[in-house]
This record gives sequence, structure tokens and C-alpha cells, in this order.
Amino acid sequence: MGAIKKRNVAKIQTSYAKQQEVAEINVNMKRKRLYRRLSVFFIGAAVLFVFMISTLVSQSSVLDEKRAEKKKLDQELALLKKKEVMLEEEIVKLNDDEYISKLARKDYFLSENGEVIFNIPDNKEKDDKKGKSTN
Repeated sequence: MGAIKKRNVAKIQTSYAKQQEVAEINVNMKRKRLYRRLSVFFIGAAVLFVFMISTLVSQSSVLDEKRAEKKKLDQELALLKKKEVMLEEEIVKLNDDEYISKLARKDYFLSENGEVIFNIPDNKEKDDKKGKSTN
């Protein structure tokens, strides 16, 4: 006989045996409820943990973007401050009549009485012409 036979064993039908059986059933039910509560608790904790981690990651990426934007804006601010200083210096120079006369002679080829103006090309213009002629 390869299979194990189930034996028919009679149970004792006393009140003590019934109490023990009921107590065992109650313990098993309490154990089941405990496992269910623990399962629900751990699933809830896992969901909360995942939510917190995802929030942390998203906030971290937003913070990195804000830092990069701040760095870019700081560089732009530095450039604008330099430009402001240059423009303020230009304003001071434009209040000087001698500077205005030099500027007018240079940019608009205006001359004083008896003065001859010669137009000499800049280095950039010379380089451009050399580059075009060699090509």
C-alpha cells in the first residue's frame, strides 16, 4: 500500500474536550486576524514609504532645476552689472564736450577747420578681406 490511509478515530465528547476545541478555534481565529492586521499595516507602510520616496525624488529634481536656473541668472546678473558700469562711464564721458567731438570725428568723419581725415580699415576688416581673397 503506497498511500497512507486515513484512520477513523473517534473523538472524546466531553465538555472539557469541547472547551479545548473552541479555545483552539478562537486562538486560530485571533492568529488569522493578527496576520490580516499586520498585512494591512505593512502594505499601508509600504505605500506610504513609496509615496515619501517619490516625493523626495521629485523635490530633489525640482531643487536641482532651481539651482541651475539660479546659477544661470547669477551669471546674467553679473553681465548686466558690468554693462551697467560701462554705460555709466559712457554717460560721464558723454557729458564731456571734448569726448563728444572726438566721437563725432571718428564715427561721422567730421573734421575741424584745416584737418584732413584718412580712413584706415580696422584689423577685422583686413582679416575678412584676406580670408575672402585666399578662398
